[in-house]
Amino acid sequence: MKINELISDFEIWTTNEERDLLKRLKEPTKIAALDEHDQFRVQAMIRKNLLIKVGTENPTVIANEKDK
Repeated sequence: MKINELISDFEIWTTNEERDLLKRLKEPTKIAALDEHDQFRVQAMIRKNLLIKVGTENPTVIANEKDK
């Protein structure tokens, strides 16, 4: 039996808070425009590959839609 037969759907685990933040970040948003708590969450979501960070000085983030 192959692993692909066992796993029907692959999804990165997200908290309710992260799902809400993903809904708000469908459009490009500057990280500096977010409050400190959301900035912390955004950094974790970038590491999970849920968000894409664009730029180095005053970076912008956007939801990663490559799977959809």
